[in-house]
Amino acid sequence: MVTRNRTPTRRAAYASAALVLSTACAVPAAVAAVTDPGSVVLTPPAPTGPHGVGRTELHLVDPDRGHPWVEGATERDVMVSLWYPAEPDGDDERAPYTSPAAGSALASGLEQVGLPRSAVDLASSRSHAFAEADADPDAGPFPVVLFSPGFGVSRFLNTANAEELASQGYVVAAIDHPYEPDAVDLPDGRVLRSRVPNGETPAYRDAIATRVADTRLVLDALDELAAGGAPQAGGGSPPDGLAESLDTSRTGMFGHSAGGLTTAEIMLVDDRVDAGLDLDGSLAYHVGNGAWADATTRGADRPFALLMAGTSSARNLPHTSAHHEDLRLFRAASTGPVLELIMAEGEHMSLMDYQWVLPAIEEGRGTDHRTWREAVAESVGTVDPAASTAAQRAYVTAFFDAHLRDEEEPLLEGPSDEYPGIAFVDAP
Repeated sequence: MVTRNRTPTRRAAYASAALVLSTACAVPAAVAAVTDPGSVVLTPPAPTGPHGVGRTELHLVDPDRGHPWVEGATERDVMVSLWYPAEPDGDDERAPYTSPAAGSALASGLEQVGLPRSAVDLASSRSHAFAEADADPDAGPFPVVLFSPGFGVSRFLNTANAEELASQGYVVAAIDHPYEPDAVDLPDGRVLRSRVPNGETPAYRDAIATRVADTRLVLDALDELAAGGAPQAGGGSPPDGLAESLDTSRTGMFGHSAGGLTTAEIMLVDDRVDAGLDLDGSLAYHVGNGAWADATTRGADRPFALLMAGTSSARNLPHTSAHHEDLRLFRAASTGPVLELIMAEGEHMSLMDYQWVLPAIEEGRGTDHRTWREAVAESVGTVDPAASTAAQRAYVTAFFDAHLRDEEEPLLEGPSDEYPGIAFVDAP
């Protein structure tokens, strides 16, 4: 399920593409390395900021709640990846792109678009972040930005944006919402598999409520970590300097698809989130049925941005507030400033790692058949991948620079010759 009101054909394309793109992340210009015949090693787009990047994992446990889809569950596990400005040394190694079980589950989706499971060598694919590297001791503390992925999608599928923000001086906390993705690895060896009962509105309501509670758990943990505590299950010390790097008094959040709705909903109940950004997520449980969320009709009282892409609905209308009631209602109800942008030539998956990995697989394997072409078109549209990558990085960073650092950002004031694929949308 996705948060937009799509036809069954588009939902099927979303599902198959999502599994494929989960395999890794690479910029279109990157040269894909071949280790075994036909097996492609992928590398995320290099971050452009002045800081090195580190990554560590947090395993959080909420002892006071279980999960609505898991009978008998009495506590809730949540996994978080933290990307942060770092000062790696010569002994630090680059972190893997994804965790083992999550990678294995995601790679199996290659078969659904006519490729062998071995088409991508996930075990050899690495991010640009250094695992457990010491935090940069001189430049912090840094604002914090949370990330929530799309429904059923792994937290690792926004690695490129997370690494970019960290390189620009942010601590980024990407959240997995277990029992939605195919597999979430826990440090104790358990693997939490998907338990999604169906794609109907009641299950989606349960999912968003669970996500909001997960997000509040993460906010609590980051506050504890910044105060010198050790919130992760089983104790353990964070990388040196990480606690001092966190400035939780300046916190933002963004999310893709269902993560965008999660962002809007958490801002209604927790004032620790100072600014929110929605990457192509509908702000409702089901737009076609008018199943509105609280955020749909209450809006946001703090800065919020909508970065939409392509078309949506059975009529294939541009995914903007001019054509979609949920976005119109949200803008009308908001008392804080709302920025709305659209990448018209993109599509729903343009605003995550999907944008880069499809061209990289195509380049590395010479893939060109109908099933593949259809999956690419449904996922990322016709936008130029390099231009899309540069534009979304620029606008996401500029939005948080403006509202977490109080910096003047001319990029947010009107159309840019540098990024002509991004259009500003006036309130309807």
